[in-house]
Amino acid sequence: MTPATSLFTPVEADLRLLADNLKQLVGNRHPILFAAAEHLFGAGGKRIRPAIVLLISRATMLEQDITPRHRRLAEITEMIHTASLVHDDVVDESDVRRGVPTVHSLFGNRIAILAGDFLFAQSSWYLANLDNLEVVKLLSEVIMDLATGEIQQGLNRFDASISIETYLQKSYYKTASLIANSSKAAGLLSEVSRETVEHLYSYGRHFGIAFQIVDDILDFTSTTDTLGKPVGSDLKSGNLTAPVLFALAQKPSLEVLIEREFAQEGDLEQALALIQDSQGIQQARELAAHHAKLAIEHLAVLPPSESHQALINIAEFTLSRLY
Repeated sequence: MTPATSLFTPVEADLRLLADNLKQLVGNRHPILFAAAEHLFGAGGKRIRPAIVLLISRATMLEQDITPRHRRLAEITEMIHTASLVHDDVVDESDVRRGVPTVHSLFGNRIAILAGDFLFAQSSWYLANLDNLEVVKLLSEVIMDLATGEIQQGLNRFDASISIETYLQKSYYKTASLIANSSKAAGLLSEVSRETVEHLYSYGRHFGIAFQIVDDILDFTSTTDTLGKPVGSDLKSGNLTAPVLFALAQKPSLEVLIEREFAQEGDLEQALALIQDSQGIQQARELAAHHAKLAIEHLAVLPPSESHQALINIAEFTLSRLY
């Protein structure tokens, strides 16, 4: 097992069941959509979002087994995440994700957009069948947030004047909203107290932000093989993340390169060198650590258990990916 999956030991059997169910949920009424779903759900991935839902479900249902509704919530969470990835890859024109060809590179843009739409619609249908209006509202909000985050990112391309606050808000929309709201929903299905439900939401929110910042740092510090995409590809596409925004405060010449969209030969390489030479990456690491620490603090409301400990370990592991 990889370090990431060994963190999920308390829900390992649940995740195996989830992988089988996801393919069945899409159904095989349409061969192309089924092929796209098989490709998506077969690509593995870290499954970190459904794992968190299942761990919270188990950590809040200590005296009894988790319910079919908890399991369905984990499946819906992964479907929403996957649908957003399919659309993101079309927008970003990415040919590869996690080292595997993207849906649009295999089936074309039209099918990819429709496959993403289908997964969003399918997840909404299963969501309605949970018969819990508050959970429906939470996860519907996530789908709006994902679109809002993508639009915000598109509008802010190559804008060197955006603040860290704007970046964090976009990170919430694009990554943390799904983790925060599905964590809260798991608590609601377990019928825990209002106070606990809010702490679970905050755990997911801070964890999601830390997770996104770490991903954004790896865009500068990892290798193409590890990332499954070229190093610095966020910067090249004008998506300015925490390391860049912190570096801009120390390296004014970086702004010139960004504003002209790396139009001249050597611009991108020069920009990457300026970021490496600044405190930007270190400051981003500190920001990620701050949010991971806050996430862990919000778990204090849960009684001790193997699943509770796994939720702490996941937050700590997220930071360890940087070293």
